[in-house]
Amino acid sequence: DLGVTALDGFILDLGVSSHQLDTRERGFSFQQDAPLDMRMDTSSGETAADLVNELPEAELERIIGEYGEERWAKRIAAFIVRERAESPITTTFRLVDIIKGAVPKAKWDERIHPATRTFQALRIAVNTELDSLEQGMRAALDLLKPGGRGVIISFHSLEDRIVKHIFREYAEGCTCPRQLPICVCGKQPRVKILTTRPVTATAEETEVNPRARSAKLRAVEKL
Repeated sequence: DLGVTALDGFILDLGVSSHQLDTRERGFSFQQDAPLDMRMDTSSGETAADLVNELPEAELERIIGEYGEERWAKRIAAFIVRERAESPITTTFRLVDIIKGAVPKAKWDERIHPATRTFQALRIAVNTELDSLEQGMRAALDLLKPGGRGVIISFHSLEDRIVKHIFREYAEGCTCPRQLPICVCGKQPRVKILTTRPVTATAEETEVNPRARSAKLRAVEKL
């Protein structure tokens, strides 16, 4: 749409901006009471409240379990459905209280708030983040010029898994069976992976910027 036909390089920072997280009325944070929104584009699309109040219990469980990697997804979904039958769930603090009731207190992780994974899952679902990531990655890699480099910074394991998988797919060469004397598939590597393992923030950086502790950087070079 912008008329871009080639890229010298690109950087994709997949993190939600601190400004969005800290703006109370956006509803991203479980630490401030606000309308349960979570949309990146507040002018269109379903809100987190829409999903929480309208989705079937099984779909809520799938979203919380898959996108949030939450071990208590089944209980949280059941508690949400029970509570919404009494009255709609429209605020962040109401949802936080429901999650706290669903997750046994003895099982709370001291390192993260019990609502963290559920809020992450709902944000991903509301904004179709993983589908957008895959589409954006493939478009950027296809436009990258030979010798150009692509860098992606992810912030949770689902994103990092997609980044790693697509980079490996583009770096893969011939897939013919080994017993064939010559290649017949014609597949050639399209990129060279520059980061065997993801680059993570140093202790000094996380001390200054705690949100960097979960960041993982991966990079490739176009062949």
